[in-house]
Amino acid sequence: MIEIRRSMKMPTVKYQRGDTVMGRWPGSSLYYEVKVLRFDAKSQLYTVIYKDGTELELKEQDIKSAAGFQTRSRSRSRSRSPGRRRSRSRSPARTTRRSSSRTAAVVAAAAITDSVPPSRRDTKLKDTLEVRLSPLQQTKAAENNSNNKHEKKEEKQKEENNMANKVNETSEAKVEAEPARYNLRRRKDDGGAKPAAAEPEQQEEVAAKMAATLTATLSTPLDFGGKLGAYFWLLFLPAWVLFLVLQVNLEDPSLTNFPPPLPPLEALLDVQAFGFVILWILFQAVLYILPVGKLSEGMPLRSGERLKYRTNGFFAIVVSAVAVAAAVYQGVDLTYIHSHFLQLAVASFLISVLLSVYLYVRSRYTSPEQLALGGNSGNVVYDFFKGRELNPRIKDFDLKFFCEMRPGLIGWCLINFAMALAEMKKQGLDAPSNPMILVNLFQLLYVVDGLWNEEAILTTMDLMHDGFGFMLAFGDLVWVPFTYTMQSYYLVSHPNPLSLPALTAIVILKLVGFYIFRKSNSEKNAFRRNPSDPKLSYLKTIPTATGKSLLVSGWWGVVRHPNYLGDLIMALAWSLPCGFSHLLPWYYMIYFIILLVHRDSRDMSECRRKYGSAWDEYCRTVRYRIIPRVY
Repeated sequence: MIEIRRSMKMPTVKYQRGDTVMGRWPGSSLYYEVKVLRFDAKSQLYTVIYKDGTELELKEQDIKSAAGFQTRSRSRSRSRSPGRRRSRSRSPARTTRRSSSRTAAVVAAAAITDSVPPSRRDTKLKDTLEVRLSPLQQTKAAENNSNNKHEKKEEKQKEENNMANKVNETSEAKVEAEPARYNLRRRKDDGGAKPAAAEPEQQEEVAAKMAATLTATLSTPLDFGGKLGAYFWLLFLPAWVLFLVLQVNLEDPSLTNFPPPLPPLEALLDVQAFGFVILWILFQAVLYILPVGKLSEGMPLRSGERLKYRTNGFFAIVVSAVAVAAAVYQGVDLTYIHSHFLQLAVASFLISVLLSVYLYVRSRYTSPEQLALGGNSGNVVYDFFKGRELNPRIKDFDLKFFCEMRPGLIGWCLINFAMALAEMKKQGLDAPSNPMILVNLFQLLYVVDGLWNEEAILTTMDLMHDGFGFMLAFGDLVWVPFTYTMQSYYLVSHPNPLSLPALTAIVILKLVGFYIFRKSNSEKNAFRRNPSDPKLSYLKTIPTATGKSLLVSGWWGVVRHPNYLGDLIMALAWSLPCGFSHLLPWYYMIYFIILLVHRDSRDMSECRRKYGSAWDEYCRTVRYRIIPRVY
């Protein structure tokens, strides 16, 4: 009766939005339960979604009514068991010939499912699979026969229920010769809707072919300007750090004095500075490998494996602080860092280059499943810049995680402290100025918070998706410690007295930004690790086809990136103590706005491909991206 009413309303559309039907998987005779999302009258294609999150566009003849398919009982006879290769009465030759075609289809479906990483399910890989996927030809669907009397009796009782299933499978045994239009959105490997296991020999053969295809098309669409952009960034980033260090050190660092005078080449290189950087990195490496602190699990990799990480960053910064205090007590002059700031930056740059070369060379001998999806373009320069290997490790020593959280981040605090000592020495002060104290405390709080919640970085884009190459190595060892310290470096030579009301306002601003940043990040990380946690039951969500849900309440119901909002407010509080006399102390604020807008754009593109219509609904619910009522 329902079907008649639908036909009367829309005679040209057989299936309506929301209908649960059976859809044929491309290149096979296998049908799975799907839900109709929409119908395109122009192309005459139905967009359907499978239970595992796959969205496909299918022709009407590839869709069958669910009434013709009956769910098989778990107590079915042995002859119908998916794990059974053949019936007792069937000849081996006939079994192999008749089941080979269906086996190929089964393995093809399984291989496509398994080729998508369960942790990342990188939405950019969708574009590659969308182009490369082609139907696999087959001959005839497999049949399960048996001469066993008990099995015959049981099958006879089920004959009526299974007749429609057999007819549908047989009728679709051959793939149409005309080109099919398959729009593979995504496929989630959650173990659902998997067909019967194939013959081991055929499974290995087809899986090898699929792996070869996937390896050849492993890279996602290029970002950061593509191949030409990689050349640009490799030259621009070191040059920009050099400019900042030289310009801020001028007596008048205004842009009217651009460009700053370049020192001779021999002044850039200092063996002692190079040795200090090496010792600092080795010291942090020793702290990292000590069996102290929690052993945390990372997010699942494409293989399903979860790597272990020693999250003892807070322990590392405490030990580092004690070591620095002991060094100062013993008479070590830390103002050396200020006077040799340029040489230390150059030494760190050289080390990052050497590390990047090592990472690229070792990635050439790494298995495909260990590679990142975004750093395998085939272009040497781009792959060197972006990073090929996802999690390069020397035994249990994770190079990317270590560089992300230790030498550069803790070194940032060390440099700030050295700048405070240099200010006292240069300005003849008994204690650091109020602006210098604010900058040191604000940024120390930021770093300590990150190390205390070190486990949270395991769910970030850098750790989960990006390969480890020059981009991250340079960023961790050079960009963070030598550009994020521009405010303290500036204040050494350019004091900026602040009134008590100004100090109070800046402190309040910092605390507000930090509160938003920490609360929103904690909310997100707790939800990612255990969405069913009773403590998070108050949060409202939008379900997606991937099985994940999108937060639309709490801080994540105010803007799409409340953590970015908190970060921006804190960046403003870091720059305000330097005043408005020059632009360069505001470099971090300007850079951070550009960075977060770009990152938001990347997130939007990826999430739209990943979550489809659910993301559109989320955007309608949470309208603003970073700043409420502004952006």
